[in-house]
Amino acid sequence: MDENTRSWIITGASSGLGRALAEAALAAGERVAGTARRASRLDGLSAQYGDRFLPVEHDVRDIDGARSVVAAATAEFGHVDVLVNNAGAGQVGTAEEVTDRALRDMLEQHLLGPAAYVRAVLPQLRSREQGTIVQMSSQGGRMSFPAVGSYSAGKFALEGWSEALAAEVEPFGIRVLIVEPSRFRTAFNAPGVLRTAEQAREYDATVGAVRTNMAEIDGAQEGDPVRAARAIRGAIDAPDAPLRLPLGAEAVRNLRRAYETSLAEVEAWARVSESADFPGVPPAARPF
Repeated sequence: MDENTRSWIITGASSGLGRALAEAALAAGERVAGTARRASRLDGLSAQYGDRFLPVEHDVRDIDGARSVVAAATAEFGHVDVLVNNAGAGQVGTAEEVTDRALRDMLEQHLLGPAAYVRAVLPQLRSREQGTIVQMSSQGGRMSFPAVGSYSAGKFALEGWSEALAAEVEPFGIRVLIVEPSRFRTAFNAPGVLRTAEQAREYDATVGAVRTNMAEIDGAQEGDPVRAARAIRGAIDAPDAPLRLPLGAEAVRNLRRAYETSLAEVEAWARVSESADFPGVPPAARPF
């Protein structure tokens, strides 16, 4: 197989945006190692694409297993060009309803698991001085709302970690793309997939509408996974690729409003904020 053929690792490749990305890459003649918690869910891709698709059973929360997945993909394809940290799940519940265990699970899926994959793949990307890391975040990784705090906690953490990562690896020719989708027509909101904390009736008036909306939107989301995959591939190949790529009109609208609101708040309180410095002491020089 041509050594120049692009090779991918895509976690959570059995459905949703991960599946759409895998299918787009394979249709373009590229090679993909795709993970799923149950490898049998990848049988269709294996049957259709043969040795250009490597199915790997792996739960992203298995931190130690990430290195084995990268090793298997490298052994099969010779190298990895693109890592897509896509695997994850949603969770609905207020701060009081979500247990420590459930909160930790969100952090394991959306920060610790992706970080393990990045650590495992970086040595070869650095040695080849090229490659792309795609971090599938969410509009909920830059803004949040009632009942999705535990989900946003993982995505906010992923975005902060990835922003630092991007600056660390840029000198090696490695790019980082943080993708921030709105609501896409995947199984994300499906019963049995979207996790729901045990509900406290005291919060019905506060988050009841959110709970209902998150469940009822299943199958009616405005986002098209196939078009999303096309947009992500275009950003990966663009010479002026952004660090963050919102996906979907809702994400653009919500993030624009969030940025404008945050900037207005900074400006409104700037004098109070600045008054906390020692008088007459200039700001310290920063290395960045």
